[in-house]
Amino acid sequence: MRFLLDAEQREFARSLDGLLASSDTPAAVRSWAAGDHSPGRAVWARLAEAGVFALAVPERYDGFGPLPLDIAVAFTELGRHAVPGPLVETVAAAALLDRLGDTDAAAAHLPGIASGKTVATLCLTALGPYALDADAADAVLVVDGDVLRVGAEAGPVQPSADPARRLSRVSTGGTVLAQGPVVASAAAHAADVAALATAAQSLGLGRALLARTVEYVGRRTQFGVPVGSFQAVKHRLADTLIALEFAEPLVHGAALALAAGSPGAGRDVAAAKVTAGEAAHRAARTALQLHGAIGYTDELDLSLWIRKARPLRDAWGTPAACRARVLAA
Repeated sequence: MRFLLDAEQREFARSLDGLLASSDTPAAVRSWAAGDHSPGRAVWARLAEAGVFALAVPERYDGFGPLPLDIAVAFTELGRHAVPGPLVETVAAAALLDRLGDTDAAAAHLPGIASGKTVATLCLTALGPYALDADAADAVLVVDGDVLRVGAEAGPVQPSADPARRLSRVSTGGTVLAQGPVVASAAAHAADVAALATAAQSLGLGRALLARTVEYVGRRTQFGVPVGSFQAVKHRLADTLIALEFAEPLVHGAALALAAGSPGAGRDVAAAKVTAGEAAHRAARTALQLHGAIGYTDELDLSLWIRKARPLRDAWGTPAACRARVLAA
């Protein structure tokens, strides 16, 4: 199995990094948390131009995919820059609709997802009653058992550890798009795609937190020397780096297994999800500890990254659920 990215994928990652670095994502995150989606939608449009959402949509619906490894590459960069919005849920919704086959539902929504004109969110009631950013979505898809509906009403936004993750409880109302065993099977696949994309986001988030922390301890001094020269600090940073380095091949390996339709793909996705999520959570704790009291302040952009780590670790598969899935395989 090949774990290294090819030249085209590495260039894609670099181009997304450059695009997002120039997009002022911290301002977009703060606006999104306040209920103003305009800056976030502007970033969304730029990502769509770069082909990010088309990676989850098949060619017959104006996409390039489905390409799980390229999705993992893209979502690593989205996590690195803390991009707000139902990014994971949109590609998961695309995966769900694709698995339904050539249906009216797929034709109605997939071209819009590929072009970035349709922001979608997805709620699988078997995993919980909430949908992310339903107030910002153009299409709210709900799978309840073996029934897929669109247009469900969303309740008020619930408090979250990450203010930019705006969760709402959704009703089971709306228009029925499909029902039967094919819906349950498609929903299971969509959950795996969502878990993979979330794992990649966590990986990128952890790398950003580590990079910012290394830079900070290199210039912060105590007793006349950089804090980063202290042995205990070096060990903490090294442990964080090792955790992230260990997670990366698991994320890429899970993407390849998902692309190949491997029978063990779900187990691989769960292993990648728990490993990347825990690594990002470790990076957040390290960043908070080594930044000291300044790490707690809302004014510091770092806090936008720190507050995402735990929700991402638990989204689309808690550590306990992922470990249980790995052990049961």
